[in-house]
Amino acid sequence: MGLYSNFGATSEDAKRRLNVLVFGAHPDDCDLGFAGSAIKYRALGHRVKFVSLTNGDSGHSSMGGGPLAIRRYHEAQAAGRVSGIEYEVLDVHDGDLTPNVFMRNWVIKIIRDFRADIVLCPRPNDYHPDHRATGVLVQDASYLVTVPNVAALSPILEVPPVVGYTYDSFTIPSPFVADVAIDTDDVLERKRDVLHCHESQVYEWMPTNGGYLDEISSDDEERRQWLLERSYRKFSAVADSVRESLIKFYGPEHGKAVKTAEAVMVSEYGRYPAPEELKSLFPFFPEQA
Repeated sequence: MGLYSNFGATSEDAKRRLNVLVFGAHPDDCDLGFAGSAIKYRALGHRVKFVSLTNGDSGHSSMGGGPLAIRRYHEAQAAGRVSGIEYEVLDVHDGDLTPNVFMRNWVIKIIRDFRADIVLCPRPNDYHPDHRATGVLVQDASYLVTVPNVAALSPILEVPPVVGYTYDSFTIPSPFVADVAIDTDDVLERKRDVLHCHESQVYEWMPTNGGYLDEISSDDEERRQWLLERSYRKFSAVADSVRESLIKFYGPEHGKAVKTAEAVMVSEYGRYPAPEELKSLFPFFPEQA
């Protein structure tokens, strides 16, 4: 249990429109980890916002700086239009993100201004220093959003948000624990369409960096099909790793049949929801499960 176990939550609060805020370090991070679930939230009428804490101006093999930052900003806005998600990109140099007081106050203001009920981010144990910094910044902000004299020009949150981590496969110092697992089979093609907007990453930088650039076609439809197949492999591995949680939330028959998934680990740094509130905050599951 966290510091704010079920602090101030009521059944009426759980029924209102949710404000779901997702932080990533770069302009495609939120999409990779949570676009499928975000699409589901939007279909139910909830608000979703993605925030990239850097402009992504280092993430390419043949371009960088201002031109790449501008390109990645427009890719993020295109992804937002496809998914119906508000997308904010901060103009911070890719690779230079640090969990300092200036950035912490910026994160606090974003959380407060959005009146977030749920705040998601990467865990602060990750291969990329920007990802780690993002996790630390959100953790450090999760209590201070309730403190009036911190970032005093933005109105505090009376009830702290539930904070969670998007899925990862890292095991040191501890493995990811799926407190919530979400079936994304019915939105996988739409998630592919969101990722397709990040052309500089999914068709250029990541294939170059990962050594599979020769798999990428110049034909748009072939690219889309390739990306769908790759997404299926990637997110089916997630489903297999969080199978126990899928069965818990969907029941044995449905949970065992899920092919692709996203998952959230609830952080002890924010308000820890009671089990019944958890299902209200992630309103995707059958009543009988």
